[in-house]
Amino acid sequence: MGLEKLHPFDAGKWGKVINFLKEEKLLSDSMLVEAREASEEDLLVVHTRRYLNELKFLFERVEGISRATIIDLDAHQGNGHERDFMDDKRVYIMDVYNRHIYPGDRFAKQAIRRKVELEWGTEDDEYLDKVERNIEKSLQEHLPDVVVYNAGTDILEGDRLGGLSISPAGIVKRDELVFRMVRGRHVPILMVTSGGYQKRTARIIADSILNLFGLGLIGPESPSISAQNSDTPLLPPAVP
Repeated sequence: MGLEKLHPFDAGKWGKVINFLKEEKLLSDSMLVEAREASEEDLLVVHTRRYLNELKFLFERVEGISRATIIDLDAHQGNGHERDFMDDKRVYIMDVYNRHIYPGDRFAKQAIRRKVELEWGTEDDEYLDKVERNIEKSLQEHLPDVVVYNAGTDILEGDRLGGLSISPAGIVKRDELVFRMVRGRHVPILMVTSGGYQKRTARIIADSILNLFGLGLIGPESPSISAQNSDTPLLPPAVP
C-alpha cells in the first residue's frame, strides 16, 4: 500500500531472497514449507509468562534440548531476548552491536554473557576478528544443544540505522565463520536474517546462503565439516 516508502526496511526482502535462490536452482516450490495458522493453544504458549518465545517452547517440547546459545550479530543490542531470558541459565547470550545506537538498554545488558560493543564505522577486519574470537570463547564456556544465530545485515556499509561499515563480502564471510565454528562442534544451528535497511541486502543474504551450501555447511550432512581451515572450500555433497 506504499507504506514501505515511509520506512527504510525492505518489507519484500525475504521474498526476494527466495526468488534469488530459485534462480540459482538451490530452492524449488516443493521445498518450501507454508506456515500453519497458530492455534489458540500455540498463542497461549507464546503469550504467557512474559511472552515466552519459541526458544522456551523448544525447551518444553523437544527432547534433548536443555542448553541454548544465542549468537546475536545484528547491529542493534538484542534487548528483547535478553529481557526474556534474564534469569534463565539454560540460555547463553553473545551480543555484538554498535554501542551508540538504539536501544541502549542497560537493564537488558545484564543478561549478556559475552558482550562486544562496537564503535561507529567498524570495518571488516576488526569486526570479523572480534566475532571469531568471541564465538570461540562462548562455545568453550557454554557448549549448547542448539544455537540460534541472528544474522542481521544492518551491519552493512551505508546502513544509516546500523552505523557500521561491513562490506558485502564481509557479511558472507561472517556467516561462513559462524557456521564453521558451530557445525565444527556438531551443534545444530538456526539462522534468522533479522535487520537490514537497504534494498541490496536481499542479494547479499542469498549470496551468503549459496556460499554456505557450496561449502557443505548447510544441506546434506557432511562428516568433513571443520571449524579450522576456514579459507579452504569444502566440496558440497552430490545433489541428485
